[in-house]
Amino acid sequence: MRAPARAQDLILAHRVKGYRVGELERRYPSLAIEEAFFINYGFLPRETLALLHPRGAPPSYDAWNSRMQTRAQEVLAFVCQQGRTHAKQVQAQFDHGRIKRWGAQLNASTHLLEGLHYRGLLRVERRKAGTRIYQAIEHSPQQDSPQTRLARASQLLDLVMQLYAPLPASSLGYLCRLLRNGVPHLAAEVRQLQEHAESRYAHAQVDGNLWFWPQGENPVAARHLVDDKLRFLAPFDPVVWDRRRFQLFWSWEYKLEAYVPAHKRRLGHYAMPMLWGEQMLGWANLKVVDGRLRHELGFAGPHPRGRAFRRALDEALQQMQEFLEL
Repeated sequence: MRAPARAQDLILAHRVKGYRVGELERRYPSLAIEEAFFINYGFLPRETLALLHPRGAPPSYDAWNSRMQTRAQEVLAFVCQQGRTHAKQVQAQFDHGRIKRWGAQLNASTHLLEGLHYRGLLRVERRKAGTRIYQAIEHSPQQDSPQTRLARASQLLDLVMQLYAPLPASSLGYLCRLLRNGVPHLAAEVRQLQEHAESRYAHAQVDGNLWFWPQGENPVAARHLVDDKLRFLAPFDPVVWDRRRFQLFWSWEYKLEAYVPAHKRRLGHYAMPMLWGEQMLGWANLKVVDGRLRHELGFAGPHPRGRAFRRALDEALQQMQEFLEL
């Protein structure tokens, strides 16, 4: 989705000074990062990727039968021989046709490449016009003692906590479930860590909810002071991603409606939550038409009318245009 830009670009725009749309994809080959599936699909430092493998096959609901395993070995051998490989080259070589997955007909070659990537046998070398270019990879052997397995799971769960805290207990449980899907070979260790979350992480009861955040992190520290900027957040931004927390913080329900039929949408195709200071005022639908940024706003409560809001909105729209290089 590019309305008005890909989620990773929208997320980085708030966190990397001077960031411009598409910069991650352009610089990816020279950065020490990898595309990979963690608790969701995205970009990871290579040292984090090393903690994920060898993870082998995905959960049983997405396992391959013997025929697909044979096809996968043929595709892997082809990529090893070919080097940098586009999905179209695999399709031309093997003509695997289509398979049914998740209620839809998927290109079998693309599915095999993605499965080999998940298993750690391929990596994304770069993208071309948004399409992944794969190459073969071998990961260093990992120690497999109970202590090292638990240590690896600990590092991964700590990373999740750093990304998404503060977390209500229900959200921590959900993220642990996603992590078990991401590292099924460490599922038992993740469960063990979840059971001891109260001794591992700082926590407090607030309005009947148990909240967790990393040890040593001070929520009232100066680095967390709130400014008066207005920000348009991607639906997958860490501030927004946890819909449970979103509703606890701001008392209204946000949904991504990109896959909802147009006549049933309440917020819009790609409504971006609109954060002003500590208040999530509502949402914005942004799109580029004839080289100009257009915006439509919606509000969960009263529409702010003062000059301060108008100034913050104008600055946010100007920053968005600079980010989009309009």
